Amino acid sequence: MMTITVNEIIQATGGKVLCGGQHAVSGFSIDSRRTGKGELFIALRGARFDGHDFVPDALRNGLGAIVSIPPADPGRDRTIIFVKNTLRALQDIARYRRSRRGIPVVGVTGTNGKTTTKELVAAILSQKHGVLKTTGNFNNHIGLPLCVSNMLGSEEFMVLEMGSNVRGDIRELCEIVRPDIAVVTNVGQAHLEGFGTIETVRDTDLEVLGYVKTVCINADDPLLMEGIASYQGRIVTYGIENRADFSAREIVPAEEGSRFLLVTPGRGDIRISLRISGRFNVLNALAAASVASELGMSLEEIRGGLESFGGVPMRLEMRRLSGAIVINDVYNANPASMEEALKEMERVRTGRAIAVLGDMLELGAYAGDAHAELVQKLNLLGVDILIAVGPEMHKASAGFSRTAYQAASSSEARSLLLGMMGPGDTVLIKGSRGMAMEKVLAGEGPAAGAEGGNAL
Repeated sequence: MMTITVNEIIQATGGKVLCGGQHAVSGFSIDSRRTGKGELFIALRGARFDGHDFVPDALRNGLGAIVSIPPADPGRDRTIIFVKNTLRALQDIARYRRSRRGIPVVGVTGTNGKTTTKELVAAILSQKHGVLKTTGNFNNHIGLPLCVSNMLGSEEFMVLEMGSNVRGDIRELCEIVRPDIAVVTNVGQAHLEGFGTIETVRDTDLEVLGYVKTVCINADDPLLMEGIASYQGRIVTYGIENRADFSAREIVPAEEGSRFLLVTPGRGDIRISLRISGRFNVLNALAAASVASELGMSLEEIRGGLESFGGVPMRLEMRRLSGAIVINDVYNANPASMEEALKEMERVRTGRAIAVLGDMLELGAYAGDAHAELVQKLNLLGVDILIAVGPEMHKASAGFSRTAYQAASSSEARSLLLGMMGPGDTVLIKGSRGMAMEKVLAGEGPAAGAEGGNAL
C-alpha cells in the first residue's frame, strides 16, 4: 500500500497528534480485531457501539488510533491522533487521498444491479489497469471512504458502488470521491421507509448528476429517463427493450448464463457469452460495456472482462441438492429483485416449484401491499409450495392458492425444505439481508457449475 504520513493525516483532518507520530501509516481499520501492524484504528461511534471501547485492543496490534476521546493509556510508541469527529476524519482522509490521485472515478448507483455492474466494470478494466473497487457491502458513508482510504497507490481507475437509504446519501458520497462518470442501473421500490416515494429514490440516485461529466443510464427505465431530461452532460444509454446506444440482440438463455450480440454505437458488434444468469444480468453487462467503452476499452477487452466474471456470492447461485435445482439468491430482496428471481425460477423449472421467501424489509407503509402482490405473482406462475419466513410473508401467505408453510426462522425453513425437497424440484430461496436466508442452505456445499450473480 502507498503509505500516508501522520502530517498528511493532520492536514486532511485538522486533528492533533497526542503522542507518537513518527511513523508512516500503511492503512486504516475500523475493526480492532483486524487492525494490522502498520495501521491506525479509527474509533467510530455508532448507535449501538463506541469504537473507543476497543482502542486498547487495537493498540496491542496496530500502530495507533484516531480518536475523539483520548485513551487513558496509549501505550509505548503508539500514535494517537485526536479529532472532533472520527467519522468525519475517515471521510476527510478518503477525500484527501482521492484528491491526490488524479485518476478516473466511476460511481455506480441505482436500486438493483449496483454490485454486479461494479464487478463487471472492474473485471473489464482490470485486464489492463490497476483498479480500486469497493468490496462486499462497502457502499455507504463508512464503507466507501474506508475503501478509498486504503488505496494501494498503484490504481489507475476507481470503481465505487454508492448506496443510499435517505435523500442526500449519494450527494454525501460524491462530495468525498468526486466521480467523473456514473452509471445508474434502475429505480425501484427499496428503502421506502427512508425515501417515502419511488420518485425520491430516483432523485436521490440522480444526485450523482451534479458531479459527473458523463452518465450511462438504463434506457428501459422510463422513470430514470424522465429524471435525466434536463441533464447537460454526456448521456450514454443502454437497454434491451428501448432504443439505446448499447443494446443486446439475439439473447439466448443457457442452462447457466446467457449469450447475446452486443451492439455498440459505431464500434461494431460482438458476441458475448455470460456466465451469469438472468435477463437483468444482460442489462448489467450492457451497463458495464457502456462505461468501459467510454473509458477507452476495446470490444475484445469488453468481451474478455464480461466473460471472465463468475458472479457475486449469494446472488442467483445455481446449486444442485438432492436432485433439485436450487437458486440461492439470499443477499437481499425488494419487489423488483423478487420478480426477476421468480422469472429465473420459471425459466429453469422442470418439476415442482418451491419458493422459500423471507420478508422484504424497509418498505414502510407499502410493505403489506408489496408482499401481497408478490404472493399473487407466485399464484400466476403456478408455484406449488411456499415456505414463508417473517411476519409480512406470514400474513401474505394467506393469499397463496396452493400449499403454504409458515416458518418462524430461516433455520426452521431449512428443516421444512429438506424434508420435502426431491429430484426434479426447482427451489428459490430469497429474502432481505436481515432475514438471514443463507441459513436455509447452511453447510449444503458449493454451487454446482458456474457461479451466478444477479446484481440485485
